Amino acid sequence: MSKYKPYIISFAITFATALLGGIVTYLGMDSFEKVVQPPLAPPSFLFPIVWTILYSLMAFGAARIYIKSGSQLSGALLLYVVQLFFNFWWSVIFFGFDAYLTAFIWLVILWILVLAMIIAFYKIDKLSALIQIPYLLWLTFAAYLNLGIYLLNK
Repeated sequence: MSKYKPYIISFAITFATALLGGIVTYLGMDSFEKVVQPPLAPPSFLFPIVWTILYSLMAFGAARIYIKSGSQLSGALLLYVVQLFFNFWWSVIFFGFDAYLTAFIWLVILWILVLAMIIAFYKIDKLSALIQIPYLLWLTFAAYLNLGIYLLNK
């Protein structure tokens, strides 16, 4: 069981963050459904599917980093926790407050944090870093959508 403990803890922390962000998102969906969407905006049902995959990859990678770091809290894991914090608060800013420009700026900071996390992960475990690339790509697409929503609805 102790062999799986880092994975269980990592998934619990990551999906607790995801659940809280999902609740905020769900509560803000009424106003979100009324905004003008930019071209290429995917259907709403796709978001939970993509995020479940991305959160799973994040949690798996973070657990591997913890194990490879000799069960110590490394700078890479600190970046992981900070980006989770920014990830959650983006949902609050975007869906809770409908503050689309602030959310976009917050998302740019999140993107930078995730890039720094990937670089830090790469120094410890290449696989953990590489499986974060879809997350960075999705954040890039999310930034396009976020900025588009801001520009089309100001």
